[in-house]
Amino acid sequence: MTFALAVALAGCASLEEREIPIEQRIAAALPAVTVQAQGETAPVGTTNADAADDPAIWRNPANPAASLIVGTDKKAGLYVYGLNGQVRDFRDAGRVNNVDLKDGVTIAGAPAIVVAASDRNDRARAKIALFRLDPITAKLTPLGEVDGGSGEAYGICLSKFGGGLHAFVVLKDGTINQVSLDLSGATPTGRTVRTMKLNTQAEGCAVDDRSGRLYVAEEDVGLWRFDAAPGGSTTPVKIAAADGKAIVADAEGVAIAPIGEKAGYVLVSSQGDNAYTVYRLADESYVGRFRIVAGPFGATEETDGVDLALGDFGPGYPGGLFVVQDGDNEGKAQNFKLVAWDEIKAALNLRD
Repeated sequence: MTFALAVALAGCASLEEREIPIEQRIAAALPAVTVQAQGETAPVGTTNADAADDPAIWRNPANPAASLIVGTDKKAGLYVYGLNGQVRDFRDAGRVNNVDLKDGVTIAGAPAIVVAASDRNDRARAKIALFRLDPITAKLTPLGEVDGGSGEAYGICLSKFGGGLHAFVVLKDGTINQVSLDLSGATPTGRTVRTMKLNTQAEGCAVDDRSGRLYVAEEDVGLWRFDAAPGGSTTPVKIAAADGKAIVADAEGVAIAPIGEKAGYVLVSSQGDNAYTVYRLADESYVGRFRIVAGPFGATEETDGVDLALGDFGPGYPGGLFVVQDGDNEGKAQNFKLVAWDEIKAALNLRD
């Protein structure tokens, strides 16, 4: 059997899996421990639609409780939320799908927080929409757009590995363009330094800047790793399959929990059974799975994007913050749920 045929058959199997009732998918998957959300954001403005998609977390080191969350409404633009879930800002940016941010970036000679969103307003030509996030006012200021390549923009993640700022733009067809960003001038510019490829639809991605590893979720296939260095190999290494056990298709959002110099975890949204799967970064071994079940702020279903940031986020999240998109917000427009990393660690019996 050829590799292309194998991929095609895997895709067909995943389509069949999605016709299986959710109760059967959950029963067939590996067991998952449970946690509860400790907070949630206000719903996005687009109602009666699959609209909220991907979050990015900024931690305020001086005042952790004043940290911020940037989230996409993929039909309308970008929201900025406080940890209390209230809207601090909204930027009408049209169809922006995924979002990431980096602190300590130099913009026109001054340190700043840069926010990058995958702009799919033109489905034939991907763009990277760039913004500056003001940590005091929580306002987003547009910086401009950079070309992301031919095709529909889907996922995006930022990296400072090896110096400079790079954006990895995941196109809907599985193409991944690595774009070197230059924010030193009046308007941003970018240069595609290399292209990688997965065979089918992909979206979620995250970079471990310590090791220079890029993790990408191919929705019907599983989780992959690439070398994130501009001159590195473009050959992917498969970490885990969307086999209906550890990951139930779709494989969606990806997040990194870096601990120390080399340790930590990579998390992926197992959308097909409303769960989240955890692997060790050191040896890429399977750790376990968890679900966010009904509590004061409701359960999560059909999660697309996720983000995780370790460190103190105030009394509710002293060890870190996990934020996920909720695809079924109990009759309201979609939103994002907030979970304490300490609770996830305890449920999975993780030892740093």
